Formats: sequence, structure tokens, C-alpha cells
Amino acid sequence: MEDHNEKILIDFGKHVKKLRKDAGLSQDHVVANSNRLIKATVSDVENGKRNLSFTTLIDLAKGMNKHPRELLDFELDLDKEL
Repeated sequence: MEDHNEKILIDFGKHVKKLRKDAGLSQDHVVANSNRLIKATVSDVENGKRNLSFTTLIDLAKGMNKHPRELLDFELDLDKEL
């Protein structure tokens, strides 16, 4: 089960990083436009090392000038992943 959760976090992180880069944003920009994120949090999320809370997801979306649903709109095979 742990491997499945790790894969989900890695896939989510890759998606977040792609969204950020496609928008031309640096991690520093995301941090500066969020309420309480630090660069290490953004990096950990993008590298699949952090299972973030709902409020952190909202703050990350704010820092990226995205709606939270855009961050959650990535390929996920629930039958295989959970």
C-alpha cells in the first residue's frame, strides 16, 4: 500500500511542477504569492516527498494563481493506486 501512496504523491508532484513551469513561475514566486508556504514545502510537494494538507493545497494553488481543481486534475488510476 505504501508504494501506491508514494506513486500518487510522485505523480501529483510532477503535475504541480509542470503547471508551475508552464506558467513560467519559479518556486520563489509561488512562495511569495502564498500565505504561508516555504520553498522547502513547494520542493517537497513537487518531488513527491510531502503528503500535503487541504489548507496547504489551497495555499499552493493561491501561490500558483490556479484554482485548486487544476492542481488535482492529473491522471490517477484509482483501481490500481488505492
